[in-house]
Amino acid sequence: MLFMVALVGVLLLVVIALFYRLWKLRQVGGTAAILRDVPAVGGHGWRHGVMRYRGGEAGFYRLSSFRWWPDRTLTRRGLEIVSRRAPRGDEFDIMNDQTVILELRDTGPERGRGYEIALDRGALTAFTSWLESRPSPRARRRGH
Repeated sequence: MLFMVALVGVLLLVVIALFYRLWKLRQVGGTAAILRDVPAVGGHGWRHGVMRYRGGEAGFYRLSSFRWWPDRTLTRRGLEIVSRRAPRGDEFDIMNDQTVILELRDTGPERGRGYEIALDRGALTAFTSWLESRPSPRARRRGH
């Protein structure tokens, strides 16, 4: 009996923590996105979440995560768009034909990772505006 009470208590704490995180994400706001690490096969590996832009970084908060910090952090300085495509195959289970998928590469010194991010038209505009607002490499060289 004591074991069952402890188990229910732990489950209750987990549910409260998850709802608190979801409430916090909704309260502060952000842009809806679906992200996965590449390489990936088929429609596997996609995670729903919220992108928050803060200066030179974009934090991706997975909806199903308990972390208080971003699950992925994309750095604007080293991020480049490799390709753009529409969803295909079983990706239509979680996306629609209005979704655009960008393949990204983070070429920062400590990163070297690849991602795919699926965004609707409004979120795509926000993301590309954030990415394109970085200083040009020429301006950075002149300033140093």
